[in-house]
Amino acid sequence: MTGYLLRYRGKLLAGVDEVGRGPLAGDVVTAAVILDPRKPVTGLADSKKLSASRRNQLAEEIREKALSWHIARASVDEIDQYNILRATLMAMVRAVDGLTLKPEYVAVDGNRLPDWGYAAEAVVRGDDKVPAISAASILAKVCRDAEMCLAEQAFPGYGFASHKGYGTRAHREAIALLGPCLIHRKSFEPVKSFLSARQGLLT
Repeated sequence: MTGYLLRYRGKLLAGVDEVGRGPLAGDVVTAAVILDPRKPVTGLADSKKLSASRRNQLAEEIREKALSWHIARASVDEIDQYNILRATLMAMVRAVDGLTLKPEYVAVDGNRLPDWGYAAEAVVRGDDKVPAISAASILAKVCRDAEMCLAEQAFPGYGFASHKGYGTRAHREAIALLGPCLIHRKSFEPVKSFLSARQGLLT
């Protein structure tokens, strides 16, 4: 992890990250984490660069050692209603508001900050630079991946356990064959076009 220097030097730093902006299905999940400097978690990194087993190990350690953590989300309906960016920012606010400790400062992965009252800064590729953001990335991904595995049981045939809702070729072919299910984002292509075409056939 690079030695990125935040403007904040205190101990009540919350890191925030999201998982699931790009998929065609499922909620966008966010996490906020305040790490305990007295209980370091070694091996933190961008969750996408870690194996699933390593992410699960680290997630358990983060939950045990962190001063505070909270997972939040924006639903598929909210994504369709507000758009993915606004829904993601809403979910980030919920994640920080859900912490049992109020942070003095918040570091958010990316280049946009929610409209909130927290002192904060956005850090591009923050999940590779700021340990608290990395921890949030890991918690959010472990949570969302587990939910998509459950979605495979609830909605068999789409392959959610393997692609986690992303628009792989197999996923798109499943949508074309089966049609969208309840957790598909109606505002995302090709789901939107499929629903439009189906509505056209019915009218």
